[in-house]
Amino acid sequence: MISSKDAVLGNVEIAKDTYEMILRPTKMPNILPGQFVNIQLDGFMLRRPISVSSVYHNTYKIIYKVVGEGTKALSKVKRGQILDVLEPLGTPFPIDELEEVLIIGGGVGVPPLYEVARQFCDKNTKVTVVLGFNDKDSMFYEEDFKILGCDVYIATMDGSYGTKGTVLDAIAAHDIHIDTIYSCGPMRMLEALNQTYSKGYLSFEARMACGIGACMGCVCKDSKDKQLYYRICKEGPVFPIGKVDFTC
Repeated sequence: MISSKDAVLGNVEIAKDTYEMILRPTKMPNILPGQFVNIQLDGFMLRRPISVSSVYHNTYKIIYKVVGEGTKALSKVKRGQILDVLEPLGTPFPIDELEEVLIIGGGVGVPPLYEVARQFCDKNTKVTVVLGFNDKDSMFYEEDFKILGCDVYIATMDGSYGTKGTVLDAIAAHDIHIDTIYSCGPMRMLEALNQTYSKGYLSFEARMACGIGACMGCVCKDSKDKQLYYRICKEGPVFPIGKVDFTC
């Protein structure tokens, strides 16, 4: 982890209340798929943790949804501004040797999975992607995943695009049978996947204060040893399926 002054190269809305920002650090760190950055904004005591969606040479992209005053302020940042960023943070997704993999994203859990898909495609792994959104207006990155060479399927809760319902509904509708999954998204989605699959990794979204494991504000329990706790920002956000207790 380093503290960096990152130049903003772009900050544009790509879907309903959803923005893509390009950042160029003073010195590019080694950012791995599934890691996140923690951004300081003027007027806010706590930093904003945002997952990294893709890495390109000396720049990287983040995608975030405006859900409160902090992310609203982030959406107003202009090209050329400098942001104070802690980067990179968290435990990444391992890019294992696999013949095929199923990548499942829900809403703002989709962004970190793009770099996962890209790295798997570079290894000639067959990548199938299922993305879930509330509606068509909230959807993003369908074509970006397709350009990588992935088979892509979409689910929307209101049925305005793709399969009506959840990502599991889309998986059933398209008769997708792949054992190993890599996923990020809302807790209810991850819990359903944890009950359905036994191989792969889940990335957890959580409210974080420090983002570096010091404050213990984002802990979860081990699924077997109830006395064992993990910090989502430090030991996570990526965990093997079956590792985390969803009742905490």
